[in-house]
Amino acid sequence: MLGWLGLSRGVRCFLITWLSPSIGCMRGVRAPAILLGGGATLLLSLLWMPALLPVVSRLLLLPRALLSMASGSSPTQPTQASGSAYVPGSVSAAFVTCPNEKVAKEIARAVVEKRLAACVNLIPQITSIYEWKGKIEEDSEVLMMIKTQSSLVPALTDFVRSVHPYEVAEVIALPVEQGNSPYLHWVRQVTESVPDSGTVLP
Repeated sequence: MLGWLGLSRGVRCFLITWLSPSIGCMRGVRAPAILLGGGATLLLSLLWMPALLPVVSRLLLLPRALLSMASGSSPTQPTQASGSAYVPGSVSAAFVTCPNEKVAKEIARAVVEKRLAACVNLIPQITSIYEWKGKIEEDSEVLMMIKTQSSLVPALTDFVRSVHPYEVAEVIALPVEQGNSPYLHWVRQVTESVPDSGTVLP
């Protein structure tokens, strides 16, 4: 039988005394002095040391765990400053394609001025291949990447549709789950002063 319970009483007495010299299994008598000679004691210590290392390591961590319990904080979960956490999905990246750079710049400047977006990146010279009215088309376009609050996506979509030259304007928004927290908070801060996102006019 393996484990602590499978050891003989003499060996258990020796291990207890080896870990804590002040403890003896016999009243007033130290167990290693009676049970084992010096050479046997050294040999047994070397044989059992690998098995005792996990136990010793746990004992060394015990004071730290007790201090953490006393302070009421978890050692594995560091506290986070209040108000600094980003809410996943509260910011979105919207994508809009335009026929040329002139149209893209006009729409980008307008959505930033109306605070429907905090920032717009223009990616020129993209090639779009698509099906339209039964034909395969290929065009050179400019892609707009718009950063805004997710709650403003409906108002942003309505505005883009009202000023876009396409019959069916592409507006696709994807929620941002994570990223640079200061930047994401900046996006929210810049776009928070929209009085009524449902009544934004061109």
